[in-house]
Parts: sequence; C-alpha cells; structure tokens
Amino acid sequence: MSEKVTIKVERKKLHLPTIALRGLVVFPNNLVHFEVGREKSIAAVEWAMANNSNVFLVAQKSMDTTEPQQADLFSYGVVAEVKQVLRVSGDLVKVLVEGKYRAKLSALDASGDFLLSEVRPAPVRAGKADDAVETEALLRALKAGFDEYLGMNPRLGKDVVFAIVSSDDPAFLSEYMPANLLFRYEDKQAVMDEGTLNGRLKKLIEMLRRECQVMKIEKEIAEKVNESMDKNQRDYYLHEQLHIISDELGEGDDTHAEADEYRRRITELHLAEDSEKKLLKEVDRLAKMQGSNQEATVIRTYLDTCLDLPWNTFTVDDLDISRAQQILDRDHYGLKKVKDRILETLAVRKLAPDVKAQIICLVGPPGVGKTSIARSIAESLGRKYVRISLGGVRDEAEIRGHRRTYIGAMPGKIITAMISAKSANPLMLLDEIDKLAGDFRGDPAAALLEALDPEQNSTFNDHFIDIPFDLSHVLFITTANDLGSIPGPLRDRMDVIELPSYTRVEKYNIARKHLLPKQLKACGLTGKVTLSQSALYGIIDGYTREAGVRNLERTITSVLRKCARKIAAGEVESVSVTGTMLEQLLGPRFVKPDFLNRTNAVGIANGLAWTSVGGETLPIEVQVMDNGSGKITVTGSLGDVMKESAQLAVTWVRVHAAEYGIDPEKLKKCDLHIHAPEGAVPKDGPSAGVTLTTALVSCLSGIPVRGDVAMTGEITLHGNVLPIGGLREKSMAAYREGMKTVLIPKDNEPDLYEVDDEVKKNLTFLPMQSLTQVLNAALLKPQNAKKAKAPSRTHAKKKAADAAIVPPTAEKPQPGAVC
Repeated sequence: MSEKVTIKVERKKLHLPTIALRGLVVFPNNLVHFEVGREKSIAAVEWAMANNSNVFLVAQKSMDTTEPQQADLFSYGVVAEVKQVLRVSGDLVKVLVEGKYRAKLSALDASGDFLLSEVRPAPVRAGKADDAVETEALLRALKAGFDEYLGMNPRLGKDVVFAIVSSDDPAFLSEYMPANLLFRYEDKQAVMDEGTLNGRLKKLIEMLRRECQVMKIEKEIAEKVNESMDKNQRDYYLHEQLHIISDELGEGDDTHAEADEYRRRITELHLAEDSEKKLLKEVDRLAKMQGSNQEATVIRTYLDTCLDLPWNTFTVDDLDISRAQQILDRDHYGLKKVKDRILETLAVRKLAPDVKAQIICLVGPPGVGKTSIARSIAESLGRKYVRISLGGVRDEAEIRGHRRTYIGAMPGKIITAMISAKSANPLMLLDEIDKLAGDFRGDPAAALLEALDPEQNSTFNDHFIDIPFDLSHVLFITTANDLGSIPGPLRDRMDVIELPSYTRVEKYNIARKHLLPKQLKACGLTGKVTLSQSALYGIIDGYTREAGVRNLERTITSVLRKCARKIAAGEVESVSVTGTMLEQLLGPRFVKPDFLNRTNAVGIANGLAWTSVGGETLPIEVQVMDNGSGKITVTGSLGDVMKESAQLAVTWVRVHAAEYGIDPEKLKKCDLHIHAPEGAVPKDGPSAGVTLTTALVSCLSGIPVRGDVAMTGEITLHGNVLPIGGLREKSMAAYREGMKTVLIPKDNEPDLYEVDDEVKKNLTFLPMQSLTQVLNAALLKPQNAKKAKAPSRTHAKKKAADAAIVPPTAEKPQPGAVC
C-alpha cells in the first residue's frame, strides 16, 4: 500500500471547467473512468487538456436533466486531474481522471461553450484530540460492518477487499469505501457532503448495516422460496430479483420504454375508440411484465401484427380509363368482357369515389389468363397487388386466423395479405376459390362470407387481432374453374364473369403477340429464331388440346430449346421454324382425331358435353341384338341421371316406333346396348337426352345420322326438349371438331349472345322444341320416315345441369362420388 499523499490547498476561489456527472460520484485519491457525451462536457475536457487545467466533477441531482444549472447540481464535488482522453466515436469521449481534493461549488456560469464553476477547496475536517477515542470506535465498527457485508457479498474484487482490510486510516477509508462499494449515488453524495471525518464514518456504518439487512432479508426469502418452488417459480423469482437489482443499480427496465413506444404508435393511428382501448389495455399488461416473460412475447407479437396493418394508408386510384385500356390490351389478347367490366368499374369510381368495391369472380377453364388479368387490373388501377391461393385450404383458421389462446397462433391469410400489401385498398386475388375444402376444423368457404360481403366487410374480425378491420376498400377478385363447386351463399356475393375457351385464331394471336416474345427472351433467342404462321397453327392443332394456352406455351418453349441447342453447338446462326419442321423437332402429332360420327354412320350421334376445362364432344353409340329378351345395357361410366335419360329415350322410341318404320314387336324382343366411348371417364347429366334418342332411332330404323351435326338438350317423357347449361363451351367444342350445325334447345337461344363471334360465324345453330324437330334435322333421310306430329304439350321451363365429364381417372369413382 503506497503511503498517503497529503495535498495542501489554499482556501481560495478557483475557476475551473466543470463536468456534471449523472449517477456517478468521484472521490479524492481515486482513479475513475467514465464516458462523456454532452457537448459542453466534451468542451470542458478538451479545454482542460489544452490548458493543462484541472476539472471540477460534481453530480447532478436528477439524471434526466440535460442542461443543468447551479440549482440542478449538488454543492460538493471533487477537483480532478484529467489523465487520459479517448474519443470512442464522433459524439462520445472516454475520460480517465484522478480525484485530487474536495471542493464546494460557489457559482456556475452555463452561458459559455462549457460549464465554468467558481469553487472553493473544502477539505474534510479531522476530529480533535479529544475525539480520537470516538474515531477509533467508529473505525472498529466500520471494520466489523464491512466483515459482515463481505460475508454476504463475497463477489467483491480482491484488490478492493485487501485495500480496505489492510488500512487503518479513517480518512482513506472514508473516501475509498464509498468509491468502490456498490452504494446508490445518492448515498455516496451524502458521504461527499459530510464535512467531518467522524460524520463520514457514521454514514458509512449506517450504509453498510442497511445493505447487510437488505441482503439478510433477501437470503431469508430465498431460503423460504427454495423449499417449495419448482423450475418455473425459480425462473420467476430470478427475474424478480434481476428487476430489483436493476432498480438498485439505477438501470431502467426496457419494458417501460417499449410500452411507451407502443402507446405512441397506437395513438398516432387514430383508431376507433374501442379498438384503441383494447390495444392500450394490452400495452398496460406488457408494461407490468418482465421482458423475458413468455406471455410478454405473445403480447409483443400481437401488438406488432396490429400496428403493421395499414389502418389509414391508401394508394390513390389511377382513374385514367384510356391508360387502363392500353395496359389491359397490352398484357392480354381478347377477354373483352373482363376488360369492359373493369373499365366500367373505373368509370363508376370516377363519378362516385365513395362507392364500395365489388367482388368479381372470374370463371373459366385453366390457362385462359384469370390470374394474370388480375395483375394487369392492379397495374391499371395503380393499386398494390396481393395473391392468396385457396387451393386445398380446409381449415377455417387459415382464413380467419387462430385465437391467441393457442400456442403458435397467427393471423389468417387475409390479414397477412393486408400486412404484405401495406395499403388499405389493394387488389386482392383469391385464387382457386372453387378448390376450398371443409372438414372437422371448419368450413373455410363459410369464413369467406364476411370478407366477401360489401355490406359486412367494413368490420371484418380476424380471430387473432380480435378487433374490426375495414376491408370495404379492397378490390377482391376471385378465380374458379367450376362455378358449381362454389357454395351458393358465397357465389351470391360475387359478380361472376365467365372467361371462354380460346378459339384457334385467339390462340395464334396470343402465341404470336405474347407467348413467343416472352419465351424468346427467356431462352436468349430474340432475333435468332422465328416461327412462321404455319408452325404456330401446327403446334395449336397437332400438339396441344386445351381450353387455355399453358400447354401451347410449353410446346413453344420445347421448340425453342431444340433451336437453342443447334445455335449453341454452332451448327447454325439462326433458325426459321416452319410447319413442316414440327415433326422433326417435336415428333409425331400428339392430338389424334376424336371418335366421332364423321361419315353419316348409323347408330352414332354426336353429342356435346361440358367439363371444368372446357367443352368436349360426347358421341353416343347404339347397337341392336336380335333374338334377345328386351334387355337394355348401358356402359361408359354413366351416372344415374344419364342412365335415366337413356330410359327416357327408349320409352319415347317405343311409343313413336311406327312413325320411323320401326317394328314394335321386334323392339320388344331385341336387346339394346348403349355406349359412350372413353369408358374410363365418368359422365353424368341430363343434356345427352336428344343424342341418346337420335342414336336409338338411327340404329333401329337404319337411317344414318348426319356427321356434321352435333346436338345437346334434355328431353321429357313426351319428347319436349328442355334447356341446358354450358352452351358456350359446348359450341366451342363443336367448332373445334369441325361441325357445321349444332342443335340446341329453343330456350337456350338467349345464351347465343355469350358465344364467341368466330364460332357463330362458322356454325349454324338450330333451336329445337321437340324430339321430332331434332330427328328431322339430324337424320340423313327423314323423308323415309312417316311424318310425325309434334306433341302439343307445354314443356317445363327449368334450367337443367349439363352433361359433365371429369378428367380421366385410373379407376371408376366410388359410390356416392360426384361425377
């Protein structure tokens, strides 16, 4: 231990640069390092170093004061020598000082670049000779108190313990102990303010006894708690201890600052009173918890989710109709009906800005551009675009979110999409809404009813956020392949727009204007490969068969890859693909002609059917076996409704057999076999009734059926022809297969408005009211049959489901399956 350094100081006033300390008290004869961040404090340090001057260090009463005046500072501090200065960053300086002697603040000048104090040295007064005994007693009590303190707090540094234990100098201990033991800075300042040596020793003894009592109580509490607490209780207790220790050391808990920040953000949102009250209540709960509490993490996640929602953030709609028209025409060929509907929406919004957004449902076969048109609509409106895929969603919680009582709870897809959009009025695409499925976890289609209702979605309630959120400004667009798979209440909320299958000419234009340039760029072949008109039509006719253009794009890409290989190998510099080169590049034609009556055959009639991927032809074959027992065999994976249509056809033919030269006695004895080709494909629906009847009459009478005629329609027992659905898709199939005439029910004439103009230009549609009219138009030689009178009966005016064909499956559907 070095001998005591005695400093003699004249009792005169000094003017020294001053540093106001926050939470720190420096004592004489002690080395202390601390960081300085305030401009005036840094200026004081720099001036002292430049002028070889001491500094006056004094603690401020409140740590929150940023511009302290004399009233904000304690009266006593220490004059110190600056030993070392280290600039940590642009606005932070680390200083090492050594305290010299105690001084009293007389006056303070805060108007300059740094604080300038007028101080007077104030040394500690030693006791008189008569007080030596009291000083000795106080010194012994101090040593005893320190021994007790050391026994309860064995983590003190060895050098500190040695310096205190080995010293008997009361003046040294009165400065060294408060400087190196963990007391509150207010207690340390109280020792600094004490001007007598014995008074300092008394304060130190009181401080040590109080700390020992606190630690003793903590030890007793710990012993009692340890007897009965499990692991979770132990963790909680440790967190509480950490909180108390942090308060004792003057270290604030970040939870309060975090709660204040949440309150500020919530207030700035200007939410509805109930919503704001609920969020602030959650913030109050968070403020009362430890930061590491598991429940606090859940509350933080909840608050962050709610605050990330775009409550009052909107994008401005671009209502320039001509610009929107250009964008839609640029990105998509055709789709006139969809484009007109969007432009009408723009026009209405321009005239009535407060109109509620409508829910649009785009229905059509795969590959016709339902998803991509939604992205173009978002661009034309100037709105953010978000897409939600609903295919295979079977849990209601994926739409409306999980309640926060569950571990791992999260908001639903709609709220998540709103957070991603960062706008309260995006265009939200709900893709494949007809592929929703329900199970024991709920019905997601029912969960969408509120979101897709313009009258209700202004208060959409997600289970996770549990406060109303306004979806009325969102433009919802849904897509589906089969409108019949959408539940009725949900379908009723949507404005349905049907997208037709593409014609041959439309596919060519789409390939030339969109698909080919896109794939040329993707393959790096722009300017090096060209496809002629015959090549594109050859791909459409011979290598793809679809309602949309997805396979067409894949086939074009396949051709370009083969061309790229030749160019990359150096065989050629450019390639011009013609129709005659397709077999060399792609192999034989994939698309084979359908089995149809193309040669005016007997017993075969060309029917039409609707599927979820577009229209298809449905030929019906009938064979008669003489010397039978009158049995009727129906094959081809036909459903119950279609079998009933076959029974209706047989009954009608038996009643009207004589009119077409059919022997009724022979009809009683012969066996009939009715077959629909492609037996692995399930078929059902009533619209094949006219086709079944025509094939039966042709087979039994020997009159051929015209090979260029296709037909569709439901029949009644008395021979009336009832309307059907899906006329547009069916007519597209007839056009694709080269038919010339299509027989349709009379009540379906208004549906011809929806049929593509090119199809109407190449097909002749004949409306039929009775089977007699159908047979007169479909049979090649109706003059050989006796003239039949059309029954004068009023037929029912109901809309019937069409013949449906689902994609081929490896096995027949199980009983009860919908075909």
